[in-house]
Amino acid sequence: MANIKDIARMAGVSVATVSRVLNEHPYVSEEKRAAVLEVVRSLNYSPNINAVHLIKGKTNMIGVIIPYINLPYFNSIMEGIAEEALKANVHLLVSQTNYAVNKENELLNMLKTKQIDGLLICSRSLDWKSIEAYAQYGPIIACEDAKNDKISSVYIDHYAGFRQAMQLLLDKGHRSIGYCLGRGHSYNSTNRRRAYEDALASMNLPIREDCMFYQCYSIEDGAAVVRQLMDMPLRPTALLVAGDQVAAGLIGEAIKCGLRVPEDLAVISFDNHPISRLFDITTIDNRLTEIGRTAFSLLLERLQNQEEPVRHIELPFRLIERATV
Repeated sequence: MANIKDIARMAGVSVATVSRVLNEHPYVSEEKRAAVLEVVRSLNYSPNINAVHLIKGKTNMIGVIIPYINLPYFNSIMEGIAEEALKANVHLLVSQTNYAVNKENELLNMLKTKQIDGLLICSRSLDWKSIEAYAQYGPIIACEDAKNDKISSVYIDHYAGFRQAMQLLLDKGHRSIGYCLGRGHSYNSTNRRRAYEDALASMNLPIREDCMFYQCYSIEDGAAVVRQLMDMPLRPTALLVAGDQVAAGLIGEAIKCGLRVPEDLAVISFDNHPISRLFDITTIDNRLTEIGRTAFSLLLERLQNQEEPVRHIELPFRLIERATV
């Protein structure tokens, strides 16, 4: 296989001239440029892309850590990221991690070894201290509140969103309220539980562990929660559900079981996906697509100007009241 030394010999120019032509350097005479390109065409030469990246110091590729590709929550964030990447002509290397620490470390090491230019984190298992160690190798942007001075972040206030939803249910007269979350100990889930407990404490209401449901991600998970409710001697009259898909499954199963929504079971969901409009579900718009767009834009700014400071951007959420409360 031909290399640039062969091209230089056949074109009658120096290796440096071939390198400048291949890298589109402007300071090459048209005669020499034409001679090099003619040899390149005749040899059907393709440059070693890894070598080109090494020379240019960038890959034009961004890594994305995403726990689950098939969950609407992360789909919406990815939609925003992909839209902005397309505009910027930047390639995405998307890694589904299933919250496995070794998979997250793989992407971080790719940043360290210059295989990607930057990294977007939709959600993670690694602690921030472990991630911060890689910030020296390229920009890292988180789609949750990173709360440190090395990693920029874009987020909404999940505590405030859950607290507002709780207050709406309390104002509607509910005193037995439960919730459905995904991971029980994630940063966002911890803030949501704290908002839940604070709201109940403000009304001197007891905290019922039996009304807290975890690992809820899908329509099927929502239906399973209702089946558990039907066996409870004292069912909650309202549920906060961290995901419209889960809420849709919950409502569908509740109706099958003879429960009226919202008379017997009120539901407030999160994310404002299209399914929430179809089922007329009261929900909180988490601005997920906008989080993805903004996170990519922050990363692009850091790539274009390394002096850009670390930034933390909080986007406003919006409660949309529909028929389920």
